Amino acid sequence: MFTGIIETVAEVVAIQDEGTNRLFKFTSALSNEFKVDQSVSHDGVCLTVVKLEDRVHWVVAVQETLQKSNLGKLKVGSKVNIERCMLNNGRFDGHIVQGHVDQTGIVTSVKEVGGSWLFDFEYDPSAGNVTVEKGSIAVNGVSLTCFNSTANTFTIAIIPYTYEHTGFNQLKAGDVVNLEFDIIGKYVKRLLNIAR
Repeated sequence: MFTGIIETVAEVVAIQDEGTNRLFKFTSALSNEFKVDQSVSHDGVCLTVVKLEDRVHWVVAVQETLQKSNLGKLKVGSKVNIERCMLNNGRFDGHIVQGHVDQTGIVTSVKEVGGSWLFDFEYDPSAGNVTVEKGSIAVNGVSLTCFNSTANTFTIAIIPYTYEHTGFNQLKAGDVVNLEFDIIGKYVKRLLNIAR
């Protein structure tokens, strides 16, 4: 979670394409303070730090991110606004995940797309849970962003770091996963139902 209060500016010092993913190497006054697996906003796009060097950090953008943001237009020398996740006596990487599973879902497909992975999921909508386009969801406890959201399905994109460091590398079509829907969305849905 972020606040929109920019902390510094970072400069692109290298760009590498790996399949459909794009790795960006940035230098900034804050790069030495980052840690691997930390969420950092780059021009308003939340990206995961996947590698650190002296005064530089690397992040990965999947094809969906490149298509839906200005990151695909960055070049060596481009500058972006940087913001670390907000503090709440610690950094808020991801979204508010309570660890309270709402229901299970089923993996309907796994597709490797040039170095990243697209996972499609289906769930029973009768439980009353919903996803929204670009909304948050926790799948097996991992904070993720939904897209292709429908009444009972959604898709998530997994970067190589997450794929390699979570159980996503074990998931296949037909597997059952734990789903925790976004707490803010649940409260809004509940309030709308009460108001009717």
